[in-house]
Amino acid sequence: MKAITLSFVFVLALSALSFAQQDKSKRASPPDRTTVTTTDGVTIDIHYSKPSLKGRKIGVDIAPFGKVWRTGANEATTFEVNKNVLVQGKPLSAGKYSLYSIPTEQNTTLIFNKVWDQWGTKYDEAQDALRVVAAGSDSGQSVEQFTIQADKNGTVTLLWGPYSVPFTVKAAN
Repeated sequence: MKAITLSFVFVLALSALSFAQQDKSKRASPPDRTTVTTTDGVTIDIHYSKPSLKGRKIGVDIAPFGKVWRTGANEATTFEVNKNVLVQGKPLSAGKYSLYSIPTEQNTTLIFNKVWDQWGTKYDEAQDALRVVAAGSDSGQSVEQFTIQADKNGTVTLLWGPYSVPFTVKAAN
């Protein structure tokens, strides 16, 4: 009887572990990562999920204009830097943050929030570390899946649909 009970507990634990480690790449909005070390020595590491447009219109059906958006899908997008930086010229301490945004047709307010280990819709404004504004533009092409790119010059760009929203990340001196 003891062996059967022990076997049952083992199988139950194994099932729970496999459930907890489901393959996130099979999600409708799969995870992605952008990592770069800039020419001034800042390592930028961004983890996010990539929603698709699927015929929806940005600002109306998805990522509504004028409202806080999780800047991706699923868990909160994380933005991590290894040094104190200037984002759009404003100071942000080294560390890990969740990245939210408030998109409009002309620009986007980028929000770096102190609470990063959470589901993306659990935003608390009281935990904001920094807010900056970045001008948006027409990218000249339509990007179906939300994408974040970063380059060695410290330019991070959010791309989705026809929109391109670049912002700068530089080492603070």
